[in-house]
Amino acid sequence: MSFFDNKQLHGLIDFDQKSLLLAAVSIAFNPIFWNTVARQEYHNKILTRAFGGNSRLACYFLGATIFSLGIFRDFLYERALKHQPSHPLLESQLFTLIAYSLILGGNTLVLSSMWALGVTGTYLGDYFGILMDHKVESFPFNVTGAPMYYGSTMSFLGAAVLYGKPAGILLTAEVLVVYLVALGFEDPFTTEIYAKRERAKSQGKKAR
Repeated sequence: MSFFDNKQLHGLIDFDQKSLLLAAVSIAFNPIFWNTVARQEYHNKILTRAFGGNSRLACYFLGATIFSLGIFRDFLYERALKHQPSHPLLESQLFTLIAYSLILGGNTLVLSSMWALGVTGTYLGDYFGILMDHKVESFPFNVTGAPMYYGSTMSFLGAAVLYGKPAGILLTAEVLVVYLVALGFEDPFTTEIYAKRERAKSQGKKAR
């Protein structure tokens, strides 16, 4: 019988738990939320207007909101794992070591990325017109172009393995998919924001 037989899969993951669904919804919701709000800000300045024209304060507000949603998502994820069956294989010392390595590596990518970008660089300041002077190419961006997303995915996987929960691995796969989809929207949009700035600079020089 295949490892992925229906009965075996249901033995590994309890799909009847509402906490699993809530965690999955939260994982999908967060990037949809911040991309929708950020684009509305870029096109219509909805947050900047709400904060009296102060784009930096508006960006800080969005950053605090995204951070809070991330904490809540992590809470739902951890709660979902507690309600799920464990697998003995994932509870071995080898997998415990792998889990801690993933969590350490993931947090290193996320925190070093935040340090390199700063608050506005981390929390979509580009959409508020707060652009960085130069592209960041130091660590961790010399390792991957999206260290926060891949680092977060590693941390999710590490937690799943640490708790010995196959359901966590499934939710981690969802995390990776939604982040890859988000990158498909964010990267071209952000690239165009900076390309627009460069075109404006070039036109300014020609006008002189």
